[in-house]
Amino acid sequence: MSVKRKQVAGWSAVALISLTVIILIAQWSRTIPEVAVFISYYRGTTALPEGAPVGLPAWLGWQHFLNMFFLLLIMRTGWIIRSKKRPPAFWTRSDEGILKYTGPAQRMGIYHWFHLCLDFLWVLNGIVFMVLLFATGQWMRIVPTSWDIFPNAASAALQYASLRWPVDNAWVNYNSLQVLAYFVTVFIAAPIAIKTGLRLSPIWPKQGWLHRVFPEDLARTLHVLVLFYFFVFIVIHVTLVFTTGALRNLNMMFAANDGTSWLGAGIFGLAVVVMVVGWLLAKPSILKPIARLSGKVQG
Repeated sequence: MSVKRKQVAGWSAVALISLTVIILIAQWSRTIPEVAVFISYYRGTTALPEGAPVGLPAWLGWQHFLNMFFLLLIMRTGWIIRSKKRPPAFWTRSDEGILKYTGPAQRMGIYHWFHLCLDFLWVLNGIVFMVLLFATGQWMRIVPTSWDIFPNAASAALQYASLRWPVDNAWVNYNSLQVLAYFVTVFIAAPIAIKTGLRLSPIWPKQGWLHRVFPEDLARTLHVLVLFYFFVFIVIHVTLVFTTGALRNLNMMFAANDGTSWLGAGIFGLAVVVMVVGWLLAKPSILKPIARLSGKVQG
């Protein structure tokens, strides 16, 4: 067994043992009278503001898919870049392709170029998401509006950890732990990823006050941490989607309805196929011709 496989096996074992311990502690804690009273008082859901929309609109489904698709490839290319292996090809900005540029040329690995392209599309999709989020009032479902959200989130976390799911109706109102998780992801983690990504990109000034006020090492550390956050969030999110009522959850997320038909699961299946195809096509032989549209490719 290689060193890398041993490390993966070791960390997997640590994660499994840690998860088992957390579940046992959570189940034991619920036998304590004070904890039982706490959960009965804070059931895990905070009331929404007056006028909050009910249900999930269709636009949220395709936004969810595009976000999944771009994040998957961003994380993949980010990991490749972090491995520091020699790129299979290099892209150099020029004034000979379809897109014209001015200023000094920038040379980077083909995966670095693809990573930046994906970042642009992800940010563009995020801008559309933000506009629709506030235009339709859906922001009220993921922005905390009461301090009660914190004890309710703690209660929901304890209920999840003990494998006795919170009783809620996500079609009407997310539980408080979901609200905090979505809020952090949309309004904190995503902006940090964008800002640190810009700092590490070739477009950031190489000198001046902007260069000094935001050190590159700090940006790189934050960028890796937010990458890890997205990975953990996705693993937990997908796990709970499939363990807390898969058909209903997939219908809400992809088919804009609160039913238990197989429609949402079918759309999700197609989305997964597209993501797999995208993963397989993201290779140098495919990327090089596309990269040549905006610069020179060597290698």
